[in-house]
Amino acid sequence: MITNSQARDDAPEYEFEAEPGLPEPLPQGERLLWQGSPDWRVMAREALHTRMLSVYFAVLLAWRGATVLSNGSSWLDAGVAVLWLLPLAVMAIAVLSLMAWLIARTSVYTITDKRVVMRIGVVLTITFNLPHTQIESAGLRTNADGSGDVTLLLNDADRIAYVHLWPHARPWHLKRSQPMLRALPQARSVATILSAALAESAGVAPTALRAVVVPPKQAQAPRGNQQLAA
Repeated sequence: MITNSQARDDAPEYEFEAEPGLPEPLPQGERLLWQGSPDWRVMAREALHTRMLSVYFAVLLAWRGATVLSNGSSWLDAGVAVLWLLPLAVMAIAVLSLMAWLIARTSVYTITDKRVVMRIGVVLTITFNLPHTQIESAGLRTNADGSGDVTLLLNDADRIAYVHLWPHARPWHLKRSQPMLRALPQARSVATILSAALAESAGVAPTALRAVVVPPKQAQAPRGNQQLAA
């Protein structure tokens, strides 16, 4: 059963935790296999799309300058027009970067031999306990730098609202949300640990990573989507 535990509003950050990232000490016989947090730079780039936003603002600023020049104004006038918009662009990217830093700082993912625990939430902390028996399958998406995401497909009867998970959820899967260990610096290593844990829990041999079909608009060379276990 999936359970949530919510922090008290007046409690100092994480002081109620029995162990970092866990609402209570691990029961006797349960082993901690891995624990970590998102990389805020990857979170900003992949989840909050700061790179795409930077390109958008660069095009917007270039268009603004070109428009001023096409109206017969001087290069100085064009530069002034661009400078008026530049602070807004910098502020927008800075706010998203700060948000990514806060998300990464307040998120802890834990994998044990029996479950996956996600402690997330910037303002209100929520902990999701996901037993291996309720994870139908898991997937891996990697970036060129080795970072990436590990997605968890839960049994159809076990669902978590997308809004409660974001941004720790697979994008656009709203009806049947998929929890995601997001922006991991070494995603493949984490995926290997999880794959072995799921296989051990199911009493079968670990499943080798295998490629799955990627939709055309997502099929970019630097990235890969792979199935861990089913």
